[in-house]
Amino acid sequence: MKLPIPKFMLESLIRSALAEDIGSGDVTTASVLTGQEKGQARVVAKSDLVVAGGGLFGEVFLLVDDQIQMKSCLPDGESVQRGQVVAEISGPLAGILIAERVALNFFQRMCGIATATRQYVQAVAGTKAKILDTRKTVPGLRILDKYAVRIGGGTNHRFGLSNCVLIKENHIEAAGGIGEAISRARQAASHTLKIEVEVKNFQELDEALAARADIIMLDNMSIPDMREAVLKVNGTVPLEASGNVTLTTVRQIAETGVDYISSGALTHSVKAADLSLLVSSSG
Repeated sequence: MKLPIPKFMLESLIRSALAEDIGSGDVTTASVLTGQEKGQARVVAKSDLVVAGGGLFGEVFLLVDDQIQMKSCLPDGESVQRGQVVAEISGPLAGILIAERVALNFFQRMCGIATATRQYVQAVAGTKAKILDTRKTVPGLRILDKYAVRIGGGTNHRFGLSNCVLIKENHIEAAGGIGEAISRARQAASHTLKIEVEVKNFQELDEALAARADIIMLDNMSIPDMREAVLKVNGTVPLEASGNVTLTTVRQIAETGVDYISSGALTHSVKAADLSLLVSSSG
């Protein structure tokens, strides 16, 4: 699957990462290799994972040396078992070694996000709940993080502050209440934007319903309270559950009947997938 990012933006992102890592040059590779060596490299999964970001992985090598070729790469979304070869590249070994770390850093993070998301999606299978990401992403990498969530089967929440009105507790405090905050948003924001509001208890839920919020986020509510909120709303407004969402709790949350479950853990504290790049020289 092609990354949803213009090529010039992708190249800028990669070049910035390469400049950070290479600096004035790879002194190890320059010292140990003559520059004439050619060979192959295999990327091996050292744990079970979901592939995401293969195209970006290959692009890193091409920007270091356009003589490097991606011989094969499993498609994004493919489930991989430990020990399986994910990708193979060939060409000048100096370029492969220089690009290795940056390429793997991108690839491992994206695979890690896709793998975690797939686990959450599978955990709620059979319920109507959709797994959402958040804006808790690495600055500058949001488009990659959110792409990986989609590859894992999740759904993207707003990409940025301009995509929808999301009224949270600080907005409510500043505006003087939920009703006032929603009223102001409805008057000022475009009619094309949904208005979502965060609530912590049933009093706030009632206020949000009375003010005709388009979506209501149940923030850090207990399982029993979420279940009661679903019954109270009775399908009139989509409900999103947020806070304390883990693989251990997500099934229980989904079974309350909420429509969406958002988890910052998919991107802000994800464990990178374990991938290893191994080279072999052809002389």
